[in-house]
Amino acid sequence: MRANIFLFIAIVLSLLILVGSLTSLQVNVVKNVSNSDKLMHIIAYGVLNISWLLTFKERNINNRKLLISTVVLCYGIIIEVLQGMVTNYRQADFYDILANFIGISLSIIIFNLFLEKKL
Repeated sequence: MRANIFLFIAIVLSLLILVGSLTSLQVNVVKNVSNSDKLMHIIAYGVLNISWLLTFKERNINNRKLLISTVVLCYGIIIEVLQGMVTNYRQADFYDILANFIGISLSIIIFNLFLEKKL
């Protein structure tokens, strides 16, 4: 039951990131987009990775954390490529991928220190 809740959360977060990344924001929420955008990437992909790690926490899969984190990173790369290919209001950015990687890396540390044994 608990894994189902984590799975639901992980899927919803994945879809929210996809839609948020490929749709146009009509309102300029923050003036300094470059810095706040990178922070949003770090947080979004960190939370996304933790949600998937929690989903598969009880599964006995070899290299589970590395596999999940690699898939989440690839998901972010695919979204960046799509931004450059299918939208005219967003562009692919290597630094967004780097921010995703940082968020994923931090989430593994947080997961190992605080969540793996407690939840």
